[in-house]
Amino acid sequence: MPRAGTGPDFIEALARGLDVITAFRPGRPVMTLAEVATATGLARPTARRILLTLEELGYVRTAERGYTLTPRVLDLGVSYVRSTGLWEVARPHLEQLVARTGESCSIAQLDGSDIVYVARVAVPKIVALAVQIGTRFPALPTSLGKVQLAALDPDELERVLAEPTRSGLVPRWQPDRAERDAVLREVRARGWALTDEQLALGIRSIAAPLRDGSGKVIAGVNVNCHAAETPVERLLEHHLPLLLQTAGEISADFARLDAVPHVTVSAS
Repeated sequence: MPRAGTGPDFIEALARGLDVITAFRPGRPVMTLAEVATATGLARPTARRILLTLEELGYVRTAERGYTLTPRVLDLGVSYVRSTGLWEVARPHLEQLVARTGESCSIAQLDGSDIVYVARVAVPKIVALAVQIGTRFPALPTSLGKVQLAALDPDELERVLAEPTRSGLVPRWQPDRAERDAVLREVRARGWALTDEQLALGIRSIAAPLRDGSGKVIAGVNVNCHAAETPVERLLEHHLPLLLQTAGEISADFARLDAVPHVTVSAS
């Protein structure tokens, strides 16, 4: 069936190609032609042509049982991070925060009802869920998600949370609307969020919002730890002040970056 577009300028072939790339999910790194066609809803000849095109471009390669993505796909996500300047601005601050807390620290942004990790400095610890750049989790049960959802107006919040998650995860915390709104009001009032094993067992974290030069919340930064190793008291008494300081420093750097004039000079 033809993919539904949004107007006369919608390029169906491009949308189908992206559908094929995103069909490769955790747990199925190698897919046969039939599996790709089923996952995307494409006819097998169409899926085959797209896979061969992606293979020629270097984004897909043939494997023993079918097809698999290549590391070149990471260029698509890295291009986004580099274009925003986020990693260059945040990296030294994250590294310092990791050194002072001994815990992994990350930055994530909202994408629909999910968060997507866009920067991370990790320490070698075993946690319940692996996290890397591009990892996606439902926003509401995460501290990184809470600080960004709390900044939305009510109509925007409902629109965002109405979108289905694309993370493939079912969180432990399933609040009703009243509980959800109460939690987000508290986050909005105090300016930071705590999550204690609401996403999955063993995951405990605190997060603060990151703002651009206009004061708009554009991301969240967190300190993540294993619940069996780091008590809540340690998070709040030691890590939280350091996190809030780091969030302020990164936001200030974002504001300075926004304030730099951007002038385009044409070559004569």
